Amino acid sequence: MKTLKAQLSIGLVCLVLGLMLTLQFRNVQNYGGILSVQRAQELASELKDLKTQRDSLQQKVREYENRILQYEESAAQVSVVAEGMRNDLEKARLLAGLTDVEGTGITVTLSETQSEQEYNVFYIHYDKLLKVLNELNAAGAEAVSINGQRVIAITEIRLAGSHININYQRFAPPFVFKAIGDPQTLEAALKLKGGISEELEYYGISVDIKREQNVFIPRYSKVLEFKYAEPVSK
Repeated sequence: MKTLKAQLSIGLVCLVLGLMLTLQFRNVQNYGGILSVQRAQELASELKDLKTQRDSLQQKVREYENRILQYEESAAQVSVVAEGMRNDLEKARLLAGLTDVEGTGITVTLSETQSEQEYNVFYIHYDKLLKVLNELNAAGAEAVSINGQRVIAITEIRLAGSHININYQRFAPPFVFKAIGDPQTLEAALKLKGGISEELEYYGISVDIKREQNVFIPRYSKVLEFKYAEPVSK
């Protein structure tokens, strides 16, 4: 009997342990499944948030790229405007005679035929120089100098005692003109029949004309100031 009771007790204990193990295993399965579903939902939510952030960043990148493109286009426009202004300024400086220039042209030297005599202002009067200058300008001279003095809009060529003033500098013969332009046209303008060359030679003035492949003419060296003239506003 004792043996039977002992066996029954052991069997009962084993049954109880088996039930306890079964319940514990089921609890672990149930709670573990619930936790897995929650974690999956959390990960899905995080993934959605990351995608939203990614889309927002991509939109900002596109906006910044468009801004950079606009800046580049604006900079290119400014560069074009600046280049145009620089070219216009350079042309203005050329027209005003404020820059050195060189090119094809002619050299014209006016001197007395009787150099042993004392200089007589009436041999090469200032009006003769003006006539030569006018002929060169009419023939398309783009720049002219007389004895190294650049001729510009305010250049004076006038009698000053026994000398001739050019840009407030006193000069006596010989007078050397340098003109940039088409050499053939410039020379032909001075050598027209009955033109300035014949007139000068009639008054005893030697006229020597040479075509040049490279004529250098310096810029106007004095300071240009306007005390009374002002630009007219539109």
